[in-house]
Amino acid sequence: MAQEAELLYRTVQWDEGLLQPAGKKAAGLLFDIKSSEDAAVCQLHLPHCETKDALVFDGLLSVVHITDDGMTILELLEITETHVVVKVPNLSAFGLVWDIVRRFRNFLWPIKGQVLLFLRPPLIRHQILDVLLVQDNIPLHEVARDQQPARYIKISSECLLDVGKSYKVHCEPEGFKIQPRSKLFDSRYGPNFHPTFEVFLTPNMETVTLSVQDEERNPVWERDVLLEGTRAEIQQSNVPAEDRVPAVDRVPAEDRVSADQKLFSVRSQFIIRASDPVLNHLLDKLLEHGVITDAEMQSARTKDRADKARDVVDTVRRKGSEACSVLITALCEVDPYLYTALNFS
Repeated sequence: MAQEAELLYRTVQWDEGLLQPAGKKAAGLLFDIKSSEDAAVCQLHLPHCETKDALVFDGLLSVVHITDDGMTILELLEITETHVVVKVPNLSAFGLVWDIVRRFRNFLWPIKGQVLLFLRPPLIRHQILDVLLVQDNIPLHEVARDQQPARYIKISSECLLDVGKSYKVHCEPEGFKIQPRSKLFDSRYGPNFHPTFEVFLTPNMETVTLSVQDEERNPVWERDVLLEGTRAEIQQSNVPAEDRVPAVDRVPAEDRVSADQKLFSVRSQFIIRASDPVLNHLLDKLLEHGVITDAEMQSARTKDRADKARDVVDTVRRKGSEACSVLITALCEVDPYLYTALNFS
């Protein structure tokens, strides 16, 4: 950034009608960016998921700038092993794209991917483990919002995936139903992230060994997965609110005293960085815990993203330190990335 300013961004859906005539395919999320100062942003660094070998091909990656007047392709300043750097003419929508001809007609190579696991609340006979295969440059919090009330299982996730090839999941011990049997890996960048595979386990399972295998049954990812701790968290979240141990009671007294101060210290960053879906989830949780009233929730929902964020943080701060602790705990559940970025962890 060239100067201090308030920067707001959100992810929006790609318009294939713009990409296909230009021979392009989405290679990352599309970011709609706004700033309080037009000249504040001079460069963007957009994450990519290409391997080092793929980057030797000129013209593979490019960045498009989408406005009301249409789409233009920006000149790249630099391509690192993790990001593409471009100069910003003016702010609107920016996204990373592949050249279809270079990627799919002349050669194929793997991209950096990730295997994400989410455990659903237990049923009487089954416990469902969702397995998602996604590109490495998709943020975890973008995926996690679609999976609630399932809980994310934190585990090393890096792998290499080939676009257009089929993969299957193998589970040990064997005998559990897995659907589908195989799935073609395609490059999709939202707005919805659905499970690639569903593994139907029994509720008392503590650990399983999962592997993602290619068409020749070679594992591209394999891990021992601990289910017990995640299952306990899900069961606690399903207990009626009046019987649940309040989150604030699990916070040491010295931390509860300073919860409002912690929240105030990150107020501006919370307003800038909290997305609209995250704010809506937080409002639901604050209502469930009795921190806000139904009228306060409905009032906040009618506002735009920035004003909604201000309303959430300021309303909770006025209600005291215990209310602030509830909001901080809820943020950890709803958006762990933002929770960490705000230094609450």
